[in-house]
Amino acid sequence: MYQENITALKKDAPIGVFDSGIGGLTVAREIMRQIPNEKIIYFGDTARMPYGSKSRETVTGFSKQIVRFLETFQVKTIVVACNTASAYALDELEKELDIPIIGVIKPGAKTAAEVTRNGRIGVIATEATIGSQMYNKYIQELNKNVTIYGKACPLFVPLVEEGLWEDPVTDEIARRYLTELIDIDIDTLILGCTHYPLIRSTVGRIMGDQVTLVNPAYETARELKELLQQYNILNEEEPHLGENKYQFYVSDGAEKFKRFANSIIKYGILSAKTIKIDEY
Repeated sequence: MYQENITALKKDAPIGVFDSGIGGLTVAREIMRQIPNEKIIYFGDTARMPYGSKSRETVTGFSKQIVRFLETFQVKTIVVACNTASAYALDELEKELDIPIIGVIKPGAKTAAEVTRNGRIGVIATEATIGSQMYNKYIQELNKNVTIYGKACPLFVPLVEEGLWEDPVTDEIARRYLTELIDIDIDTLILGCTHYPLIRSTVGRIMGDQVTLVNPAYETARELKELLQQYNILNEEEPHLGENKYQFYVSDGAEKFKRFANSIIKYGILSAKTIKIDEY
């Protein structure tokens, strides 16, 4: 695959991160926290979101366009910070790329398989991610003695995007979604959509202390660091003063994206540029 090209990659090259919109910012935030010397080029496909209701072919086509855009920055690796794109497009992208690429499903699945005590794991996500059964597939490859219970929670995404992270409406919707998972006595719950870490405290309060929450955004950043170390392309030097460390691009609504991004990332997002992704 890409192993023979690794030596040509520069340590100070940026990491490409993409999502169907804004949820992937939780992944970008974890990368900033855990590997602070890395530069990031982020693309959010805000004009064409959500991906969760689209077909595998459509999501794969969109993902290939975005990867071509990110490659114009000579990125050294790509993070698919979207559960739907990770489920539908990652395998296809891996075949075509000569740089490392990781998604958000495998890291979360790996952690869940390791931490469960009673073998009952819940996954909350979009309908597309639940329907893809990808979390089930990866978890059971690692631990056959588990049962996975998937629950689509489609209203969580608009609630998060409206900023209703700590709100009685979100509490009520979460209780309705999560009651059946509580009743079947899961001990581990994967937050299988990149928006969901923003309502982690609400989910955790409803599920109770006996349930371990797995945040794939955190686990993906951790796995990314290990991958960069493995191929000796971890950037060990701090970027120069004044260097544009984090760049953000969207396919629509740059101002709205920028406001949301600044509400969750405290590293000063100075701008977000709109680009015509259909041209790639």
